[in-house]
Amino acid sequence: MATIRDTPGHVALDRLDVWFQDEARFGQQNTTTRIWAKKGTRPRAVRQQQFESAYLYGAVCPATGATEAIIAPHANSEYMSQHLKLISAATAFGRHALIIMDGAGWHQQALADDFDNLTVLKLPPYSPELNPIEQVWQWLRQNVLANRCFSGYDDIVEQCSIAWNSFIENKERVSKLCSRRWVILTS
Repeated sequence: MATIRDTPGHVALDRLDVWFQDEARFGQQNTTTRIWAKKGTRPRAVRQQQFESAYLYGAVCPATGATEAIIAPHANSEYMSQHLKLISAATAFGRHALIIMDGAGWHQQALADDFDNLTVLKLPPYSPELNPIEQVWQWLRQNVLANRCFSGYDDIVEQCSIAWNSFIENKERVSKLCSRRWVILTS
């Protein structure tokens, strides 16, 4: 109800861009995945014991293939506001962004008040399956960031940047992985 009330009435559905937003922590306590090995051998994967990490804030618009991301040392409302600023700037003039996100403490509705061209829609609690960007995090971990060691925070930031850029270089991949039928607003 609040989203309907907060979305400007003059915005036609064909001028509304749906974005999915979330953040994920990447760091030295990294993912291990299957690896190729010679038959009859037991491969080894190094698992770090350190705890440095970074947060990758990401947003995708499946309809256009547009993406925005920011890497930060913490997850808080200050970085969330900066991420919303990027999304607002990426939204074309005359269009409105509906940003779908979970209910994390730093996903405050008031942050969207600073922008005329976006509205926030929070997902119900405990429903990560409704946010397709969760699959982006899985893709990044399985295809680019798994089974590796990071020397420190700067290395984590650099490797997350490389991973994100690897993901977004193919707009068709972005759209295919993140599109959902229930998001199509016009026929």
